Amino acid sequence: MGFFDKLKSGLSKTRESISEQVNNVFSVFVKVDDELFENLEEALIMADIGVKTTEYIIETLRENVRKKHITDGNLVKDELKNIISDILSEKDTSVDISHKPAVILVIGVNGVGKTTSIGKIASHYKSQGKKVMLAAADTFRAAAIDQLDIWAERSNCDIIKHQENSDPASVIFDACNAAKARGTDILICDTAGRLHNKKNLMAELAKINKVIERELPGSSRETLLVLDATTGQNAVSQAKLFGETADITGIILTKLDGTAKGGIVISIAKEQNLPVKFIGVGEGIDDLQEFNSADFAKALFEE
Repeated sequence: MGFFDKLKSGLSKTRESISEQVNNVFSVFVKVDDELFENLEEALIMADIGVKTTEYIIETLRENVRKKHITDGNLVKDELKNIISDILSEKDTSVDISHKPAVILVIGVNGVGKTTSIGKIASHYKSQGKKVMLAAADTFRAAAIDQLDIWAERSNCDIIKHQENSDPASVIFDACNAAKARGTDILICDTAGRLHNKKNLMAELAKINKVIERELPGSSRETLLVLDATTGQNAVSQAKLFGETADITGIILTKLDGTAKGGIVISIAKEQNLPVKFIGVGEGIDDLQEFNSADFAKALFEE
């Protein structure tokens, strides 16, 4: 099964949610008028696209329909798909690993699949022939260190780890130096997943970033936030909160296959102005892949 087919089947619940809502509107309202737009707006909000993003989509849709003198419902539907596709492709969704050792800092609350995502990303790059190293800088949970260790073994990567409760920045310091010494292509760093204490988190991330800047000044840098798609609009709020504490460059969206709330990809892209860089559409090690906006929009609407 190719990744597009996996994506399509992984998005089946979301597709049903969005397509069903949208198709229902088009089957009831034959005329392209205010009532059609109002019902479409309601359908998109119900499909977890979020109020603000939906308002933008409907406003743009009205404008395009007026400008192009569209009177056919099917053409309105095509126009809707194009607007959503445009939102998703506005930002660069590629991961910058051009200057090695490239550093990918992974942040997010506990329980969203952070450590698992790191393992799967490591495996993804390993399969491309890259030399990958993991840094276990979530030192607050012994389980996080053990879990990352298992993933390192599974994907045959080096791992740098310290004792539980040691200073995360010192783990990163050692990892940066080991990455340089061993000719590593990509260094992926796990971090503590707590948001209830924003001040601590900010201070810790600032310290970690300082170490990376000092030890690996010419490296490519990504700070990716892991969000659980099943939490719907709550994930959008998390993106907002983390955006206030960290300089996020992109999103890793997990568990898309288990939810009808995949519409949040659109609201994250629009409202938080953040590109989705990886998506998870299954349990398997190769079910986390780099995000492709055109494929996603196609899979979302394909009958």
